[in-house]
Amino acid sequence: MLSQLYIENVAVIEKCEIDFQAGLNVLTGETGAGKSILIDSIGAVLGERTSREIIRTGASRALVSAVFCGIGGPSVKKLGDLGYSPDEDGNLLIQREISAGGKAVCRINGRPATVSVLKELGAHLVNIHGQHESYQLLSPDLHMGYIDRMGGLEPLAEQYGAAYRDMCAVRKELRDCDMDEEQKQKRIDLLRYQIGELEDAQLQPGEQEQLTEQRNLYRNSEKVARALSGARELLDGGEGDGEGVLASVGALAEHLDEARRYLPSLEPVYQRVQSMAYDLEDCGAEISDAASQLEYEPAELARIEERLDCLYRLGLKYGGTVERMVEYLERSKKELKQIELSDERRDELGARYEAAKREAVALAKELSEKRKQVSAEFIAKTKRELKFLNMPGVDFQVEQERCPLNASGCDKIQFLISTNPGEPPKPIAKIASGGELSRIMLAIKTVLAGKDEIDTLIFDEVDTGISGSAAQKVGWKLREVSQNRQVICVTHLAQIAALADRHLLIQKHLEKGRTFTGVAALDFEGRARELARIMGGAEVTGLMLQNAREMLKTAADGFEKAEKT
Repeated sequence: MLSQLYIENVAVIEKCEIDFQAGLNVLTGETGAGKSILIDSIGAVLGERTSREIIRTGASRALVSAVFCGIGGPSVKKLGDLGYSPDEDGNLLIQREISAGGKAVCRINGRPATVSVLKELGAHLVNIHGQHESYQLLSPDLHMGYIDRMGGLEPLAEQYGAAYRDMCAVRKELRDCDMDEEQKQKRIDLLRYQIGELEDAQLQPGEQEQLTEQRNLYRNSEKVARALSGARELLDGGEGDGEGVLASVGALAEHLDEARRYLPSLEPVYQRVQSMAYDLEDCGAEISDAASQLEYEPAELARIEERLDCLYRLGLKYGGTVERMVEYLERSKKELKQIELSDERRDELGARYEAAKREAVALAKELSEKRKQVSAEFIAKTKRELKFLNMPGVDFQVEQERCPLNASGCDKIQFLISTNPGEPPKPIAKIASGGELSRIMLAIKTVLAGKDEIDTLIFDEVDTGISGSAAQKVGWKLREVSQNRQVICVTHLAQIAALADRHLLIQKHLEKGRTFTGVAALDFEGRARELARIMGGAEVTGLMLQNAREMLKTAADGFEKAEKT
């Protein structure tokens, strides 16, 4: 259960620490005091979407932390699946920090986490019934989920969903094979032509670059020949110009050879010069080899130009480079093979589709039958809860109609009610008022409570649109649910607040022109004053206080009597 909540710099709350306990925890306060901010903060720390707009004006960040203790087995398992664990005392600390820049920092027991991890874990820790959740009842698309939860049908629904997705995937492949014969033949002809053109070209990776280099050499052969000739003359010496570099270095080596006989320290210099002479000889040989490569037939240059032109034209059609053209060729061969074998493949896909369809249909029928069985139990239990909640004349039904296979099965489910005896049940959206919606949702939550293994239920203004004895009954129902689970409830009704095991008052005040919100746990007298305020307004009289004290004393007795009946 949620044992402690700490909020810092969220909206009008500067700093606030709230201790919760087992049973029924009630939050009251004037409109705008910040009750819903507390619920939103719990949602934020459990991974719900939020924004930097919640940060208190002037603050650089907002922080929410929640401590859970005594968490149940499913929560511990989910925690382990996510790579975390409770501390040595079995407690769990979840933190979420939101900066003004929009960045969120999340931690679980001090270890970094992501918002998605918080959301996944939060679904196993807390169930929040917000102010507007009752209006989910107006959407038939969501009704099937209640039936599946009631019957524990989620695993079967997931199994069906996987089979349905597989069937759809095979069906798409099958449709892709069913192209028009004329279109099919046109595509075959085009692919065959393109494949033939590319294969005839005998493409070789790297060929285009090599030919381009060769062409540039031949086109500039005269310049290269002049340069090589000049280099050779410098090495060997030109006619009538005396000796070249090679001869000079040779003479230098001879002089040093003679000198080193008498001066041994010249040995290293001699060796270096001798090495130079050998290197220069090698350079001369390489220059001669390079000069020989300049010899070519004009027809060879024409052949290269023609080949490069061919590669250029093919590149415009199939991909620019030889490598991309080779890739295009392989893809085309593969596609042609698939089309040519489409009849065989179509038969294979057809068999796979029929098998996938049979599996999906069988699971859909099984799911539909079980939903029908669960609906009967769901109707009976919901009617019983509605009767308790001062709606004895309401006829509640679950309409289940067959429909084509879809992602949810072969059923269309919606809830129907009749609030007046003798009137046929109609969709909830056309009949129910706001107060009726709240009670219907509470009834459904009560029915489903035994199916969930979530320790904490939060109700944000579930009392909307109700008063009098109906409010009393809602309070008793919340108290009943809190016998096995922690319940946190935001309310404006004294009948509900009087039944609390722990009553928390939310108040705001002005200080130096700024609004601040605080939360305080109330003792008996504090609760009496708050109940008197709720019932009578801003001015609390002695008689109001007396009535409030009496309400507190008798609330528990009324609940016990209601339980027995």
